[in-house]
Amino acid sequence: MTKPRLIDRMPVIHQLRQSVGLQRGMLVAGLVLTGIFVFCAIFAPLIAPYGYAQLDGPDGNFGAQQQPSAAHLLGTTVGGYDVLSRVIWGAQTALMVVIVAIAMSVFVGILLGLVSGYLGGWVDRALVVVADAIYAFPTLLLAIVVAIAINNGQSGLWPGIMAAAASITVVFIPQYFRVVRAEVVRVKTEAFVESAKVIGASTPRIMFRHVLRNSTRTLPLIVTLNASEAIATLAALGFLGFGIQPTVAAEWGYDLNKSISDVAAGIWWTAVPPGLAIVLTVLGITLIGESLNDLADPRLRARRRAGSAKKTPTPADAVAASQPASREMMGEVE
Repeated sequence: MTKPRLIDRMPVIHQLRQSVGLQRGMLVAGLVLTGIFVFCAIFAPLIAPYGYAQLDGPDGNFGAQQQPSAAHLLGTTVGGYDVLSRVIWGAQTALMVVIVAIAMSVFVGILLGLVSGYLGGWVDRALVVVADAIYAFPTLLLAIVVAIAINNGQSGLWPGIMAAAASITVVFIPQYFRVVRAEVVRVKTEAFVESAKVIGASTPRIMFRHVLRNSTRTLPLIVTLNASEAIATLAALGFLGFGIQPTVAAEWGYDLNKSISDVAAGIWWTAVPPGLAIVLTVLGITLIGESLNDLADPRLRARRRAGSAKKTPTPADAVAASQPASREMMGEVE
């Protein structure tokens, strides 16, 4: 048996080799859309024609609601900004918010889930009640309340990013808490945990070295799905006017809000690009999450093995193929 190469064990390559049929198509499409989003976010200063708050160029002011042209491929907004530049810079803002929100929610959610599931008792009961109470609130309403409480809904770049990320984090923490707590409750009864207790390992060592590493295997699936939800929540906050100020960062939801009146006047180019950016980015990340979820399903692996078995003939199939067909198989009767 040949030893798998290092490149074959990389997460993306490994999942692509595992996927078949529709799952592979979903994964490839999701990777392409997400790759475009990440590329635009990272290289926004290089590929954006203008700055996110730039209103004039060598020929003077851009002008408001200008139609698509060679100077402005997607036209200009009602505020006089270049639409294409705002869409590209908006990807950078969305990526920063997603990274901060996911990192904060994963850290807090895993820590609380680990403590709750391992210690149990009144600590577990209290944390479960608080998590269920937060989970019962509507997601967007809770994010709006937190955004207002943190910084009156609007602020500068990094304060605004932190405010939006904190709003999303409060919504996501109960999800990670529930998943990790359920896994910890199951893992802490395993034999290797009991063995660690017998040899005198301390409680923190058992929790973080033995229990935690075996309780976070499903988190990558949740992270991908939550990343798409974070972008949608950020866009909703910006659309409702609780996002980042347009002079300090570009934000798709804000631009979409300002284009509502343009749609009624037949000015489509201010609304379609940011709307498509939100839809395609959320779609790409969701496709990756759904594909990974399908690949983690044991039933899919069984179907894949069954499919490969049909493609590879067995010795019995070879013998049957070499035998002449019986009279019954040819439709004849005695």
